[in-house]
Amino acid sequence: MAGEELKEMLNRAIAREMQVAIQYMWQHIQAKGILGEAASPILRQIAIQEMLHAEQIAERLSYLGGEPTTKPARVVVGDSLREMLELDIEAEEEAIEMYREIIKKADEESDIVTRKLFENILIDEEKHHDTFLRMREGM
Repeated sequence: MAGEELKEMLNRAIAREMQVAIQYMWQHIQAKGILGEAASPILRQIAIQEMLHAEQIAERLSYLGGEPTTKPARVVVGDSLREMLELDIEAEEEAIEMYREIIKKADEESDIVTRKLFENILIDEEKHHDTFLRMREGM
């Protein structure tokens, strides 16, 4: 089964996914004004995708013999839509970097399934990053 370092990495990924699921959901609720109305459904949709990622990673970690965390990383919502998007861009950049490291570690351990899981999640995270960058451009 997976080494302890990979299990720890997966738990950090779960904490991060829960963090952004909460962060984006609260932003969806708190976004104000005409731009907030346009951003709100996008934030909600991405929040739901992030929770699904947390579930997928937790299932994989459990299979590998680990205990999935129930504690999200620190949630920061932001006060304005611009600040929210800046926080979201930063969160997605951190996820992209983290998931590339997990893919490398999975390769080292010849864990093809974990690698494939994170390749698929990475595709979503890059799309989220691009979405937030494009939303910020419109401000």
